[in-house]
Amino acid sequence: MAEKKDKAPVAAKKSTAKPAPKATKAPVKKAAPRAAKAAPKAPAEKPQAPVDPSKAEVVNAENKKVREVALSPEVFGGRVNTHLLYEAVKQYRAGGRRGTHMTKNRALVSGTGKKPWKQKGTGRARVGEARNPLWRHGGTVFGPTPRDYSYDMPKKARAAALRSALAQRVNEGAFRVIDSFPVEAPKTRILRGILDKLGVVGKAVLVDHEPTDNLILSGRNIPGLKVVAVTHLTVYDVLDCRQLVVSQEALGKLEERLTP
Repeated sequence: MAEKKDKAPVAAKKSTAKPAPKATKAPVKKAAPRAAKAAPKAPAEKPQAPVDPSKAEVVNAENKKVREVALSPEVFGGRVNTHLLYEAVKQYRAGGRRGTHMTKNRALVSGTGKKPWKQKGTGRARVGEARNPLWRHGGTVFGPTPRDYSYDMPKKARAAALRSALAQRVNEGAFRVIDSFPVEAPKTRILRGILDKLGVVGKAVLVDHEPTDNLILSGRNIPGLKVVAVTHLTVYDVLDCRQLVVSQEALGKLEERLTP
């Protein structure tokens, strides 16, 4: 019998038809973000007029201009020496230290001076007395003792530092000149009213040639206010305030004192 020949499988014809496109979802429109509220514009600051270190306005107690005076360029127009200011402030603060610190050495602590045990033969460490620094309640070695921290600074260096401090205050616009301090009675309210009219806020120093008792007594109850005589004005006083108010008489004495 004739053998049946296996028929080769017929390859399936590739279909040329393109598949149907998938249905795409319509893009979801995102909600537009809300417009951020515009921040209120800050009022434009008026440009400050440059400070003229060669002259200053003299005002009265009502803060009204009386006259204009010329400032000495040798006192108020020099270069600011920051290192000299540092040295002057350091010397001033060192003079204000009390220096009363003290510790007890082995001669001052309480305790016997007897030798606790004999020097040799006990197997223990040798010791001379119970007040030695190695023992509890013993004396302190090289502890602080009362001393004076003040030291001198050359006279010309102090004057140059004060000139630098005044020049810095003038350049910052923190230097005011008043014709006088009309305080006729020791009343804080009177001086406080004058300062309010002058626009003095915060720490301030009032400099007068010879401050009257009424001015001193009126200012000692105002926080942050210091009244000094022109001869006692220091670099620390000038730098440790927001405004320096000088009387016209004190201004003349100050220039006479600091002119090299």
